[in-house]
Amino acid sequence: MTDSPLRRPIRELPDELISQIAAGEVVERPASVVRELVDNALDAGSTQITVRLLGGGVRLIAVEDDGIGIPKDELAQALKRHATSKISSLAELEAVGTMGFRGEALAAIASVAEVSLLSRTGDAPHAWLLDARSGELSPGARQRGTTVEVRELFYATPARRKFLKSDTTELAHCVEAVRRHALARPDVGFAIWHEGRLVAQWRASLVARGEDALEATRARLADVLGDDFVTEAVTLQWPADGSLARGLRVRGFAGVPDAARSRADQQFAYVNGRYVRDKVIGHAARAAYEDVLHGHRQPVYALYIDIDPARVDVNVHPTKIEVRFRDSREVHQAVQQAVQSALAVPRAGQALAALPAAAAVPVAPLAPAEPAWAPPVRQAGFSFAPREPEAGQRVSDVAALWAPAADTATAAPAFRSAAPAAAPLPEGDWPLGRAIAQLQGVYVLAENAHGLVIVDMHAAHERIVYERLKRQLDARAVQSQPLLIPATFSATPEEVATADTAAATLAALGLEVTPLSPRTLAVRAVPTTLAQGDPVALARSVLGELAQHEATQVLQRAEHELLATMACHGAVRANRRLTLDEMNALLRQMEVTERSDQCNHGRPTWRQLGLRELDALFLRGR
Repeated sequence: MTDSPLRRPIRELPDELISQIAAGEVVERPASVVRELVDNALDAGSTQITVRLLGGGVRLIAVEDDGIGIPKDELAQALKRHATSKISSLAELEAVGTMGFRGEALAAIASVAEVSLLSRTGDAPHAWLLDARSGELSPGARQRGTTVEVRELFYATPARRKFLKSDTTELAHCVEAVRRHALARPDVGFAIWHEGRLVAQWRASLVARGEDALEATRARLADVLGDDFVTEAVTLQWPADGSLARGLRVRGFAGVPDAARSRADQQFAYVNGRYVRDKVIGHAARAAYEDVLHGHRQPVYALYIDIDPARVDVNVHPTKIEVRFRDSREVHQAVQQAVQSALAVPRAGQALAALPAAAAVPVAPLAPAEPAWAPPVRQAGFSFAPREPEAGQRVSDVAALWAPAADTATAAPAFRSAAPAAAPLPEGDWPLGRAIAQLQGVYVLAENAHGLVIVDMHAAHERIVYERLKRQLDARAVQSQPLLIPATFSATPEEVATADTAAATLAALGLEVTPLSPRTLAVRAVPTTLAQGDPVALARSVLGELAQHEATQVLQRAEHELLATMACHGAVRANRRLTLDEMNALLRQMEVTERSDQCNHGRPTWRQLGLRELDALFLRGR
């Protein structure tokens, strides 16, 4: 028999220990201190913030700003726990619009380091210096603003100091903390000094308000992340007019699929100017890239979400790195739609829009409106009809897999060439140029104003067919097929609760999932297009995504995989010999088809070789 533990009395903790416990949540490393102090500087209305570091921020962190400053009689109050000027009531907490609001950062930092405050307001004759350890207040010299110095971090808790990394590593984290702020505030200048040397500097943009705010953000992104990030990104905005009439707005830049990286180290999401790591936003962005990314590559993006502060809770994490939305589904849909719409525009089409009016020749519609799933007739021009029997399916056979029996002679054609077979293409600088040859039955070679365009004809046509099938499927209402014998499975309490609360969402997706008992669910109906799959696995996947993100892409993903397989089999095969008219028609369709820069598997469909690159191959001009 073991001895019972010695009972200790319940008593109130001393203030210093409380602050040190709070510091364990707020202050993880020097970068945490930098983040909190820069937050305060931004809330003070600063236009220039300078961060000075010694020893990677362990020996010294000094943050200087030109904000409104702190009055002499409030300096001591600023170092007390839960003392703040940001909020004063529950109503203000629920609609907080500042970076900081808890009033515990300075007190927590002062409990584990030596802190001093030097501040001056605009109407004060001079600055005042407060030593946090002694409480001594003395006159000082500086312009309007505040300087916070933090020396010997974790000197009061040596065990915490042992967990810090090298000075170089800690410096990198400090720079990253400032960089995240800089990406959200192009109207503020930032400078970082380490051991007396300038490490990074980003100057404030003179134009950073109103309609020019997005351009100022573009310039700041180029300064911080490099020109490649901006040149390989597309601008996004939802709603299209950029208004906040709905209480929600998504703006920013999404990297093209070719700019994807092996790591998710260039994914930035901001909510009302605050950098966050949010599962809903991350899932929505990833879903938008699902159709165009190859393998496990990670997209790059910078998303800026403006939302009514009353509709988002920022007080859910000690470091304020996470948020909780009142309507996660609305935010998920807005982010996904904004990114998807930006990526859908073919880059070749954007090049066409940039041409002078005289050069931009109207494009004859290649896929006019037609009855859904109408089987095409064989015709001249861009039909890809084989000249002799061969393996695989013709493009014209794809629609027939889904279409009901119909009179082929009267059906509308599914494909139409850009011009009659005998007529030449109209003059003009086409973005993807004019076809000049076919290489090994695999690539189409074309000439445009910039040089040589190389097109993977199977990949390109696969995307064209795939996008057409998606549009036709989306035009139809989701049909649900009841199961003859309901599929039952043991469910977790979370799955049962999700099936109950999201019944309307499940019904809209063509799924019927009902509880049989507190621990058993039954799948009674599934979407018709997925009737041959595993209903239990489908239901579990949908319920899992709904529980985590309040939105699901499982059904759409499964349907798109089916359409992608059909498109792959239906696209023109390698080693097919095409006429120049057929090749030109393929190029014209690529210019007007969404997401035509990548195939269904995320591989590029075309590449441009400029004249300079071609000249370099032959050493011209050297």
